[in-house]
Amino acid sequence: MSTPHDFGFLHGEWDIVNRRLLDYLDPESGWEEFPATHWCRSLHDGAANIDEMDCPTKGFKGVTLRLFDRETRDWNLYWSPSQTGTLFPPVIGRFGADKRGEFHGDDTYRGKDVRVRYLWSVLSRTAAHWEMAFSADGGQTWVRNWTMDFTRRPAS
Repeated sequence: MSTPHDFGFLHGEWDIVNRRLLDYLDPESGWEEFPATHWCRSLHDGAANIDEMDCPTKGFKGVTLRLFDRETRDWNLYWSPSQTGTLFPPVIGRFGADKRGEFHGDDTYRGKDVRVRYLWSVLSRTAAHWEMAFSADGGQTWVRNWTMDFTRRPAS
């Protein structure tokens, strides 16, 4: 069952290796890899958090706001890239007993309606994995299009 502290593992500073498809709906479009740094801070006594990812070689940053709905026990995740400064529609979901979180939402990509899926995996105190996939057929098939491997930065 999801709790207000599910994202506690993410608090702090991280290095990230990003891999993403050049075209999010075309698995044959080729992958690009780039580094990022990341920080995450707790809000609302753990029932919310905010983070920022900095991708200096790509020239953008991104912010995620995560809010725990105490009534539904779901997390609502909102992403905003620095290129637009807009808030994307949320992906909503929860963590299971296996420390794996699954979150879904609706969005558009290049004018096409897509279903979005985020998967979070807590690997250890110093490692985590995130991935995103899009579905253009209502969730029948998925194209995994972005992965991030997190490594915790040593305490300074």
